Amino acid sequence: MSAAERAVAGEGVGLVIGTASQPATPLGFWLYVDPARTLQLDDVVHVAHELPEGDRVDLYGIVDELTAVHEGVSFDSDVRLVADGVLPADTAVTAHVAVTRVAPEIYTPPLPGRVAHRARGESRDRALSFDRMEQHVPLGLSRGGEPIVGNLAFLDGRRGAHVNISGVSGVATKTSYAVFLLHALFRSDALGALAPNARALIFNVKGEDLLFLDRPGPQLDDDERERYRSLGLPPEPFSSVALYAPARRGEHPIPDTGSRMEGVTGFFWTLRDFCARRQLRFLFTEADDERTQLGTVIDAVERQLALAARLSLPVEAPDVEIGGLRIRDFESLVEAISQQTDEAEGGTWARRAAPATVQAFLRRLEASVPHVGHLLRGGGEADPGRHRIDWSREQVTVVDLHRLHDRAQRFVVGALLSEVLEAREGLSAAGSAAPVFVVLDELNKYAPREGRSPIKERILDIAERGRSLGMILIGAQQTASEVEPRVVANCSFRVVGRLDAAEAQRGEYGFLTQAARARAHLLTPGTMIVQQPEIPVPLLLQFPRPAWATRPSEAAAPAGDPFARFDT
Repeated sequence: MSAAERAVAGEGVGLVIGTASQPATPLGFWLYVDPARTLQLDDVVHVAHELPEGDRVDLYGIVDELTAVHEGVSFDSDVRLVADGVLPADTAVTAHVAVTRVAPEIYTPPLPGRVAHRARGESRDRALSFDRMEQHVPLGLSRGGEPIVGNLAFLDGRRGAHVNISGVSGVATKTSYAVFLLHALFRSDALGALAPNARALIFNVKGEDLLFLDRPGPQLDDDERERYRSLGLPPEPFSSVALYAPARRGEHPIPDTGSRMEGVTGFFWTLRDFCARRQLRFLFTEADDERTQLGTVIDAVERQLALAARLSLPVEAPDVEIGGLRIRDFESLVEAISQQTDEAEGGTWARRAAPATVQAFLRRLEASVPHVGHLLRGGGEADPGRHRIDWSREQVTVVDLHRLHDRAQRFVVGALLSEVLEAREGLSAAGSAAPVFVVLDELNKYAPREGRSPIKERILDIAERGRSLGMILIGAQQTASEVEPRVVANCSFRVVGRLDAAEAQRGEYGFLTQAARARAHLLTPGTMIVQQPEIPVPLLLQFPRPAWATRPSEAAAPAGDPFARFDT
């Protein structure tokens, strides 16, 4: 049997090429695709060859480029003559294969004429290093419907951590994929015994899309359900969800959402918590900038507020006492801080700072009152504890921010991340290993490439030290080039949806091959390119449509819900 006949037999798809223009190398080679077979981008192939010493070497790879040419003609216009049968010519399809694994690791090129086979089953698992993963988490499906998995050890902090997702807003489905990844972590057997204690904290910054994770969405068709089954996941919404939205302005802390009110808790911080936890810095962007005196003033005022919180009686009250006055709202707190820092009024809290710096501090603080005042409250609420964000109560906690001013959003993100970090440090000391996943969109706003801020320092802390605390960041942004490089560099998993063509050429996407960069600005919603540590080339995958509602119009009220008739 000839080599060409052997290629057609079984799963053979072509022959290794060895010409001066297309030589075979240990890291990549070209195939002549048999005319009786179809090979497409992202297909996985396997070539075996024997060395003169008798050793067998298996090379596995992924098709990342395909070409088709007429052989035997010279001019572009000859295609018309070939099509009319005037000129004789053969059509040749060639495929470039990027090598993903060599076993054993003897790096020699495959010899020309060797038969390449389509990798299936165990052969595909070896090609993509799935067989090396002791614990894996479903990431999605190949275009052929085969599962693509990731190594959990690079996601839960044991060998690495964190996920970064980039893509054009509204098209790349960044948030949808982040939520799907949580669903895969919690509803598969990936986390094992840790799953019941694992938690996720999601900051919802766009619309009400994430306020219906506990509600089933539109009925999935059979194909979508089969995709979930292929991944070992149930096509169901999240079963353990806590929803929080900012308390509305006014005496009663009603959640300020939109169409959904049932099951949503209005959140705020008490003035005592604000002072005791030293959260004043999250109202400023310059608080951690050592190049300015403003950070010194903020630090001094925070120390005095923390002292006031400790000395104010009774200890369970939400108020604080400053200068003999009981402070019951944020506006009064700002006035008290102004009196205690302004030397003209006898203030001593910032005596070492220049008057101009103190005035700059007070102007910024006063400007935050209309945006943050309703989130910081004193007396008036019978049980303020029930309005505190308890991210450990349910498996998934969604904190809605989309109706807040940018300054208020920054405060909530910074204050809450600081609380979670503090709690994880205590749990880490006690030996707890259950991870908490933090999903944060618009990462370029909270951890920008340039400048310093308290929020950026917290995110950096999570990126660099979070894996040891079991705190995993799943960050998303339109452009990774605008995010602090140290945050992105610490992410074990890099994911891209559709990218702007110019953005795809930036250095932050160096993990993409040239073919992947070209494809990135053609991706459709629901299709992503994923890079993970154990696989040298990025993989294209698709993930199924959400089994949960993603907008108010899709949400179905649960059976027996007494509030269903009030939904709009």
